[in-house]
Amino acid sequence: MNVLVVGDSCKDVFIYGDIERISPEAPVPVFKPTHEESNGGMAKNVANNVESLDMHIYTITNENCIIKKRFVENRSGQMVLRVDEHDYCDRIKIKKLQGITNNKFTSYGLTGTIDKIDAIIVSDYCKGFLEESDIQHICKYNNNVFVDTKKKLGEWIKDADFIKINELEYKKNHEVLSDSEFEEKLIVTLGSKGCKYKGKEFPVKEVPVKDVSGAGDTFIAGLVRGYLDTQDIEKAIEFAQECTTYVVQKHGVATVTLKEIQNG
Repeated sequence: MNVLVVGDSCKDVFIYGDIERISPEAPVPVFKPTHEESNGGMAKNVANNVESLDMHIYTITNENCIIKKRFVENRSGQMVLRVDEHDYCDRIKIKKLQGITNNKFTSYGLTGTIDKIDAIIVSDYCKGFLEESDIQHICKYNNNVFVDTKKKLGEWIKDADFIKINELEYKKNHEVLSDSEFEEKLIVTLGSKGCKYKGKEFPVKEVPVKDVSGAGDTFIAGLVRGYLDTQDIEKAIEFAQECTTYVVQKHGVATVTLKEIQNG
């Protein structure tokens, strides 16, 4: 299975530390760092999840680095502060965009043209890498396009095969989404309540949650894997939800493997 991920990426940095006192200068906790972890986030985390589910991954993403720093208290595992650096990136180069067509992908300078892309994930965190017209181009000239976007939805996204948004995004787009054209495409994630598709609710198994960072990225990777395996979007949703129940039980931005799921 060949999957292309297109979207904006960041570097996720988790700084763990102890809080043992309140500052005498102001009523704020004093954070003492003990260790640090980092990994690729946003589209790169989607790509990591795709790869961990035994799919071959290609990625088109920004070159300049957005950095998200999360400060996490060791004892409770709770995030106490998040600092975002360089919160915007350059737009995709038109030559690269035009190379994504008919489920083929032209990778300039390295591998030439990849002749078979089974699915494309558009992971749009609205940081500047993709404009509406860019996503519209990808959806119009390719099949099996799964879109996860923070943009306000409209006519430009109607050629997508499936659109994944969360409950808050659904409320913001309610007027647009009343159009029946979206019914077959729209998957709304509801956090601990599961998700909804075509009015049908898909409950999720209750598990002890340690960290929900990147759970949406895991969901869309699992959705693609499940759909390519079965060609049944409802079965794909169930598989995607199973994937997320594993990652939310881990600290930080994590992935899940097929072996973990198969072993239960």
